[in-house]
Amino acid sequence: MAYSQLADILERIPERIVIQLTDDAQSGEVDQTKVDAAIARADKEIDAWCGSRYQVPFATVPDVLAELSADMAVYHLYARKAEKIPETRADGYKNAVNLLKEIGRGNVSLGVPGIPEDQPGGGAAVVSSPDRLFTRDKMKGLF
Repeated sequence: MAYSQLADILERIPERIVIQLTDDAQSGEVDQTKVDAAIARADKEIDAWCGSRYQVPFATVPDVLAELSADMAVYHLYARKAEKIPETRADGYKNAVNLLKEIGRGNVSLGVPGIPEDQPGGGAAVVSSPDRLFTRDKMKGLF
């Protein structure tokens, strides 16, 4: 399940821009495959950052992740076509990554249950090995 959809992207940039960024065949329509690829790339990045704290992929997508996915997907759409990515889109991507870093560090919560932290064992380490082959007594007189 994708964290965002074409409709989320269209809330951020006009459809004519999405067509310009995806329509390599010059059909005059949005290439859904290219949009899906940009969303999938964004979602993989989100999973990479959140995977240390949460079970990914998310079954129920927190609203903030849907927003981040759409912002990052827009950036990836521009990156595939534009020589220079508009500053607002580049800033949106940087802000998304910074927020994901904080989520990964545990400084920002998504409001969903996370992966339980490892519980300390509390026991002492036990080490065993066979008896020594060469002791001082056995080596006496050899040197």
